[in-house]
Amino acid sequence: MAADKGEIEIRMEKDGLYKEEVFTDRRVGTIQRLTPVDHNGDTDASRGVVFVGQTQLMTRAGPLPLTFEIPAASLGDAADKFGDSASIAVEEAMQRLEELRREAASSIIVPGADVPGGAVPPGGGQIKMP
Repeated sequence: MAADKGEIEIRMEKDGLYKEEVFTDRRVGTIQRLTPVDHNGDTDASRGVVFVGQTQLMTRAGPLPLTFEIPAASLGDAADKFGDSASIAVEEAMQRLEELRREAASSIIVPGADVPGGAVPPGGGQIKMP
């Protein structure tokens, strides 16, 4: 796909392909086993297998999906390390949410300035004083 003015070029990296397999306990989450393959789909032994965990954290605002890499040498090892890796992902997500909350709380809205979600009309509102 060629990129013209204002278009985004989307390109698949054929030297970075993985075959994806998904495993689940149907209770806590899933583990993806990503096996490196070459551009013909044959296993690429020069790169290591990657394990990725996925689960959800229930919040007052609804479920928050979490995706995290699991440092493991086998599927069984990944299952054993799932909980610890998920806990780290939860901690990192909570820290990021707190940073976003602090950034939002420290924002100063100036009448007539653009703000996230739209522009504030000049004068700050619809009511006009004579």
